[in-house]
Amino acid sequence: MKEENVIDTLNEFLKGQYMGIRSYEHFIEKLDDGLIKKQFQTMQQEHKQHALQVAERIQNLGGTPVSSEGVVGSVQGFISQFQIPDTTEGIIESAKKGESYYGIGMSEEIVRGDLDQESRQLIEKILDKDRQHVQILNELLH
Repeated sequence: MKEENVIDTLNEFLKGQYMGIRSYEHFIEKLDDGLIKKQFQTMQQEHKQHALQVAERIQNLGGTPVSSEGVVGSVQGFISQFQIPDTTEGIIESAKKGESYYGIGMSEEIVRGDLDQESRQLIEKILDKDRQHVQILNELLH
């Protein structure tokens, strides 16, 4: 496995982290419930921390980390901000879909191939945290 392939894979994963950060920003802006807003802020901070960890790993491999979600992610984020539900329950459902489908599902696809052991361990740790986010979001719904 070539380091440049690992770096490319990690950068794709990093774009997803930036999309998550931006999505939580839009959710937080629309939330009125202070306790749920605080929980969303915590999850957003965790995504920011994960982005820093992945960027550091890319640098340690000799690569340059991306600094945003990219053009496609930016356009998707712009469009999706107008599709955020108006209800707290709808926002939580939307966040849950983002975490489970985009955050976990697509990320597992991205990292399925070219990763060294250390990078794989980092990504698995991040995905475990994303799975915890889904559990928290489920609890907020019930």
